[in-house]
Amino acid sequence: MARPLLSDDQQYSVSIVVPARNEKGNIENAIKRTPAFGSRQEFVFIEGHSADGTYEEMLRVQEAYPEKDIKVMRQSGKGKGNAVREAFEAASGEILMILDADLTMPPEELPKFYDALRYNKGEFINGSRLVYPMDKNAMRFLNLLGNKFFGMFFSYLLGQRLKDTLCGTKVLYKKDYEQITRNRHYFGDFDPFGDFDLIFGAAKLNLKITEIIIRYRDREYGSTQINRFSHGWLLIKMSAFAAKKIKFK
Repeated sequence: MARPLLSDDQQYSVSIVVPARNEKGNIENAIKRTPAFGSRQEFVFIEGHSADGTYEEMLRVQEAYPEKDIKVMRQSGKGKGNAVREAFEAASGEILMILDADLTMPPEELPKFYDALRYNKGEFINGSRLVYPMDKNAMRFLNLLGNKFFGMFFSYLLGQRLKDTLCGTKVLYKKDYEQITRNRHYFGDFDPFGDFDLIFGAAKLNLKITEIIIRYRDREYGSTQINRFSHGWLLIKMSAFAAKKIKFK
């Protein structure tokens, strides 16, 4: 059943999940640059076995901003997918958001995702980095080609148009995420990154997927943790697995 359209004064509580590994220099800016929106904001920082003091920086920021509701966690496993799942489990907001700690998706744009969800423009809101011109070093050429390929392939698989399946920013209602977790056995625990797991889960629930165009920026601290070749090959294998479950079952 379609959700009713909301009036301007209807608000939801929001949990902003920030998975981070070796992102010490970006933690405070995630707090400082995120605008106020929603009836209540909660930040859930989850650290992934860093070597640069990221966890200690999270604790410092938590203490430095007592007016903010900040949770700090250490993930028990490896990979962004594991981090997001554990943080979502601990989150208390009615709306769940992922903000990558590299801040290449500017935190200032998060209210657009929030409004798209609460005004029923979509039920699963996905960021798209492939429309506006990017900063010079924001995405390598091979990464760009890979993102375009997966966007076209997923549009075919899901029957919904997607330009950018691998943008880290994804937003949905917690009650819908809980449905995704209950259905996770259908695809299995096959995605260490978390992007495909959420998109396939949303598609299986027949949630309307809507993309929000963002301006993708250079990172200001640290270096990318993506291995273009090994991670690209893993993404191709996951796509083939999903195709069998969705198109050729």
